[in-house]
Amino acid sequence: MSQQYFLGIDTSTTSSKALLVDNCGEVAAVASSPHTLQIPKPLWSEQDPREWWEAVSASIRSVLKKAGIGGESVAAVGLTGQMHGLVLLDGAGEVLRPAILWNDQRTQVQCNEIHQRIGRQKFIQITGNVALPGFTAPKILWVQENEPDVYANAQHVLLPKDYIRYKLTDEYAMDKADGSGTVLFDLRQRDWSAEVLAALGIPLEWMPSTFEGPEFTGKITTEVATVTGLKAGTPVAAGGGDQAAQAVGVGAVQPGVVALTVGTSGVVFATTSSALVEPEGRLHAFCHAVPGMWHFMGVMLSAAGSLQWYRDTLAPGVSFDDLLKEAETVPAGSESLQFLPYLSGERTPHPDPLARGAWIGLTLRHGRGHLTRALLEGVAFGLKDSFTLIQNAGLSHVWQVRASGGGTKGALWRQILASVLEAELVTVNTTEVAAYGAALLAGVGAGAWTDVPAACATAVKVTGSTCPDPTKVEAYRRGYALYRELYPALKPTFSKMIG
Repeated sequence: MSQQYFLGIDTSTTSSKALLVDNCGEVAAVASSPHTLQIPKPLWSEQDPREWWEAVSASIRSVLKKAGIGGESVAAVGLTGQMHGLVLLDGAGEVLRPAILWNDQRTQVQCNEIHQRIGRQKFIQITGNVALPGFTAPKILWVQENEPDVYANAQHVLLPKDYIRYKLTDEYAMDKADGSGTVLFDLRQRDWSAEVLAALGIPLEWMPSTFEGPEFTGKITTEVATVTGLKAGTPVAAGGGDQAAQAVGVGAVQPGVVALTVGTSGVVFATTSSALVEPEGRLHAFCHAVPGMWHFMGVMLSAAGSLQWYRDTLAPGVSFDDLLKEAETVPAGSESLQFLPYLSGERTPHPDPLARGAWIGLTLRHGRGHLTRALLEGVAFGLKDSFTLIQNAGLSHVWQVRASGGGTKGALWRQILASVLEAELVTVNTTEVAAYGAALLAGVGAGAWTDVPAACATAVKVTGSTCPDPTKVEAYRRGYALYRELYPALKPTFSKMIG
């Protein structure tokens, strides 16, 4: 029998990645093609979906070439990508406007309107979430109210990876994990909420059918086979939004194992066996890509993105390694210097697009190493906000945190995170974990593994461990207590700093 491969495709904000996994869980090859980002107005963030398709096509061709295989060796395809982005198509499947992305902040008025129409507490109980500018539902209302000609021609609502699915298969479909992230879902029923759609005036027929992560949703078309090198008829699994797929990719598929992602944004992800809801909606509650499972998720909008901005803006030409070496010489707590990482506003636990970043407590004593370390600690404190909410919501038994993302590559930041969270941090055997998770979901659909936990048990390997430093834990407890006082104190000022 010839070797089988499973292809994971990740349409992220910055690029489209293609990753091949064999039926032992080993990565055979990875390819990536970049995207561009448009910011036509302050707080806006958009991309052209057609550019995603060009990037995906290029990455598929490249990964097959790198692996030295033909498309006939790919048994199934799994999809993942940036969540919440609005893709509107007309009846012919043509893109009507640029996609409005997850980090777009233009829709606070529409969020307020959603809560007024449905009732804030009722909306939380149905969808598991409050309405936030990053989510899909308020974006639809924004187009309805601000671009009526576009809205009048709309017939299909998709998310970024589901536009790629449409291009691959000619099918309109969506997985339940990403679908719940639109906040148009009935969380407990794991499907569209007719009540919410009706209240917002969004036709149910615009919304695609939804599927569990490993279920097949269509097949590669003959035209796509010619363009990409894949075999016509290859099945395409539902997959999951990037965070659910990343959780699969690191093996966070059961209660007690938390996935921590420190990428451009920061995410704390905890699997639940039932549809739990944080009463005030301070945590996101979505369906998991694992059939019959759900999850809590806390999101900070600028995690490793804060470090990238800092280096590019204040230390151009200095390597990240050199900055972190300077920070290593600074004691835990950065000698009372604090950093608020709200450079893009914030989502958890402060759903506030007007929140702003800041260093607080600067003195002549502080140098660049202090600024760097305070930034690393501030991001860790922001992630602890989500971690604490999850523990207080009933998931107090956390036995392991599985870390991924560019921010976890450095030993110093891993040590800070472990000590701030007071939990063991482990890393796993792949860096492109969302695409890896999508490939595993495709493998489950194809029968390579009996279910998602079995796939993770076989394929996901722990490669490193970082435990809390007991000599620093108390300093971080004190620092975190101060950190929690800063946003409430500064919120009135932030609200006056529009523009």
